[in-house]
Amino acid sequence: MTRYGMVIDITRCNGCYNCFLVCRDEFCGNDFLPYSVSQPLRGHFWMRIIEKERGVYPQVIRTAYEPVPCMQCENASCVKAASKGEIYKREDGIVIIDPEKSKGRKDLVSSCPYRVIFWNEEKQVPQKCTFCAHLLDAGYKEPRCVEACPTGALVFGDLDDPNSEISKLVASGKTEVFHPEYGLQEKVRYIGLPKRYIAGSVVFGDKDECAGNVAVALIRGNEREVIYTSNFGDFEFEVPVEKQEYTIEIKHEGYITRSFSVVTTSDIYLGDIVLTAV
Repeated sequence: MTRYGMVIDITRCNGCYNCFLVCRDEFCGNDFLPYSVSQPLRGHFWMRIIEKERGVYPQVIRTAYEPVPCMQCENASCVKAASKGEIYKREDGIVIIDPEKSKGRKDLVSSCPYRVIFWNEEKQVPQKCTFCAHLLDAGYKEPRCVEACPTGALVFGDLDDPNSEISKLVASGKTEVFHPEYGLQEKVRYIGLPKRYIAGSVVFGDKDECAGNVAVALIRGNEREVIYTSNFGDFEFEVPVEKQEYTIEIKHEGYITRSFSVVTTSDIYLGDIVLTAV
């Protein structure tokens, strides 16, 4: 039996908003009963794009874009909140809000911790992404957002088919869910969700110039990761554990070793770090 899912590769998303735009094109002004009624022109984001700046001024490393559709949860809280079948999960795993049964149920909007259910004031119904179920049932291979993605950041397919690209990605261990603490068994998973950044710039004090090719170590317990500064003396780490204490050690032959203790409650920029000659 087919069980649809999606993997979103943040490292490939360039924030073009094609996925958002084609969703609007497909659903605004179009009823697809019994799957959905038309999406309003304003206020709905069935594919929301979260822009997240990474780093700390003046060293903003880069911007990450996080597309957020309905997670099509296996253990969906919205389905549990709909006691009369207003929201149901199909055999293929897609979660559908019945546009007839759900009329007047504005309370269902708050049943989703991801906040991807929206209220249609004109139609008086809650609405969300359907994975373009009307198209899949008509023989399409993927939702329109996946079809329109120019960078291949969205991968769609059958999670129960071991030969499908999505199954191979999940089996690789590289994917994760947005909020594992929710315990909803989301069928939308991510690659490259942004973590905390630790960055800085190293300068040779005696030469008053950027310190290129200097060893910088990130230390936590017995774990040690070493990178080397760029030609401009810059370094950056993406740390796997938030709200943890790390030690940054900067070592170069002929210079006094410097070290810093940091706690990653937020992104950290250490500024210009001046190395003093021995």
